[in-house]
This record gives sequence, structure tokens and C-alpha cells, in this order.
Amino acid sequence: MAIKFSFLQNLLENQLDFFSPPLGVIAFILLYIFWVNLFLPGSWLSMLGGLLYGSFLGSLYVFLGASLGATLTFYLGRTFLRRWFQKRLSSYPKLELVERSISNQGLRFVALTRLSPIFPFGILNIAYSFSNVKARDFLIGLFAILPGTFLYCSLGSLASSIYKFDEIMTGGDQFYSFCLTCIGFFATLILVLMISRIARQSLQYNK
Repeated sequence: MAIKFSFLQNLLENQLDFFSPPLGVIAFILLYIFWVNLFLPGSWLSMLGGLLYGSFLGSLYVFLGASLGATLTFYLGRTFLRRWFQKRLSSYPKLELVERSISNQGLRFVALTRLSPIFPFGILNIAYSFSNVKARDFLIGLFAILPGTFLYCSLGSLASSIYKFDEIMTGGDQFYSFCLTCIGFFATLILVLMISRIARQSLQYNK
């Protein structure tokens, strides 16, 4: 993976002019859609958006690309793979009951998983497409990625080149790192408590 990202760094570093507005913005958004559907981590590309366009515009373009990519994944999961997943899930009645209970939590649950760093963005998209979560809740829940998007774009805007990303992520701006940690910690804590309660109630009901 490190070799792949090194290759991408070299490739994109030499092609930064390609992403110049206005046509370059479209290219960047399309790249982000493609990136999301390959289940690649979005933090690095979000930082690239901050480097190219600044904190605010970069956040806007990243949000558009991530949302369109997530919506595409969600649609594919709902149309082509849904029956296969439901068939597999029906083999595990208790798991199916827990999944249905979690799905019924709707927007609140979707938003919290978007805020928590322990749930990869791409995996969540396909997981929610398989679940009973409403498309409306899925789409509104995407707005929960805005805090993390803005923070990563802000980190990227601090860099002078792509090669500075690792340095900034590991030691860079402690304020942004602290904010990301706090958001992720509290979202994860609430999720763990919520899932534990839902799973316990569901399993007791099924006894």
C-alpha cells in the first residue's frame, strides 16, 4: 500500500496543474468518486483538496466527490447485490434481527458512524446499501462527514507539497489533530453504547 501511495504522490505531484480551476475541479471530483468506489482512504485525497483549493473550497469539492461516490456505491448495493446479501443474512436469524434493529435507528446511527474513525467510509457505503437504512437517512447522514472533511482539508492547506502530508499527519498541527481525535472518540463511545443496548434488547426479545 505504501508503494502504491508513493507512486500516486509522484504522479499527482507532477500533474497538479491538471487540477486547476475550472475544469480541474471537475477532474478532482471525478477522481474522488473513483477513489471512494475503490474503498481507498479519503484522508489523503481530502488533504490534496486542501492543498489545491484551500480549506473552504477544498472541503466543498471533497464533499461533493465523496457524496457522489457514496451515493453510487449505495445505489449499486441496493440494485445488484442486495438479494445476495439478504440471502446470506437470513442464515443467521439473530444477526438479522440485530441488523434490522440497528437499521431502524436511522439518521442518528448513520451520522455517528460517519463521525467515528473506526468505520471506513467506503465500507460504510456498501454496508448501508445492504441494510434497511432509508436512502433519505443515508443521504442526510453524509453531512456528518463535513467536520472531518474540513479538518483534513485544513491540514492539506498547511502543506507546501504532497510530500509534506505524512509529516503533517504525524506531527503537524496539533489543534486539528486534537479536534479529529475528540470528534472520533465521542462518536465511537456513543456508538458502542448504542449498539450494545440495541443488540442486548434484540437478542433478549428473540429468546
